[in-house]
Amino acid sequence: MNVLLHRRRVYRPSVKRMIFLCAALLMFTTGMAAAQQVEVNKTSQTAAPPPASGGVASIPAFEDRYRIGPGDVLDIRVFNKPQFSRDSVRVDGRGMIRMPLIEGEIQAACRTEEELSRDITTRYLDYLRYPQVDVFIRDYQSQPVSVLGSVRTPTRFQLQRRVRLLELISHAGGPNDNAGGTIQVVHTALSSLCETSGGAESDENTTSVLDNYKLSETLKGEAAANPYVRPGDVISVSEAEQAFVVGNVLRPSVIPLTEQITVSRAIAMSGGLMPDTKGNRVRIVRQPPGSTAKTELFVDLKAIDKQKAEDIVLLAGDIVDVPTSGPKRLLRSLVGAVVPSVAQLPVRVIP
Repeated sequence: MNVLLHRRRVYRPSVKRMIFLCAALLMFTTGMAAAQQVEVNKTSQTAAPPPASGGVASIPAFEDRYRIGPGDVLDIRVFNKPQFSRDSVRVDGRGMIRMPLIEGEIQAACRTEEELSRDITTRYLDYLRYPQVDVFIRDYQSQPVSVLGSVRTPTRFQLQRRVRLLELISHAGGPNDNAGGTIQVVHTALSSLCETSGGAESDENTTSVLDNYKLSETLKGEAAANPYVRPGDVISVSEAEQAFVVGNVLRPSVIPLTEQITVSRAIAMSGGLMPDTKGNRVRIVRQPPGSTAKTELFVDLKAIDKQKAEDIVLLAGDIVDVPTSGPKRLLRSLVGAVVPSVAQLPVRVIP
């Protein structure tokens, strides 16, 4: 009996031993969990895909950045070195500037502010320790662009960034009601500096003096008809070809041929026929381009209305004469159609 009791006391675990075993078990469990978490982190870091395109997607595009040109005025600041900083530095006609201590000229034209600041920083490494150079454009003077012709607000623009043709026409109010189908872009000498120096992107059209684009394609934003404009460009939206409606109509008019216009439609656009009109003898006076010979065509509006005769499509320069009583009526009506637009022009006195 004493032996049995003694054995029970020997093998009965004490309270301290139980606490120790629990603590050891807890530490072991915690350690295993930490090890598993580290392994998961390593796996996730290894399996994580690299940034798309090597991180290029996070870098902003520089295609629209303004490039410095002749006539621009720059402020160039060297941090903590006011003796090297310069304000109101004008880029000369060759696109060059000068900076203190730097031997020779520095090309500023065709570069962005950031590109020029990096070049000046590199040049100052011979004189300064860790130079910090900032370039700011104070006045934009090098990139005038004009939009003329059949737009709602003909304007001369001074660009502060690269702009495509469609955006520029939009800033001019877009094409007006008399706009034709062509945009003409005349490139002046201002745009040649960067093209010859390689400072701006070039394409097969950079040597052109004149480019033509279809207005409809430009308005759709098609790439081939929506290029970047160049400094000095003169952009002209052509007017539509015209026909004239005169004679016994409510409003003798100039009809822009922005699309196919027939005789009956042109007369309707002029307010329709007046009373006592000879609708069966409407005359079309046609003069082919480059010719002095005139031909006359006669149409019957009543037959056209009954679909018994062809509704002739007008050509540029056609004169539709709705007859009344004499040849002088044609001249009076033609003058009446043109003179109102002349009367709206401003008057300038020439001394």
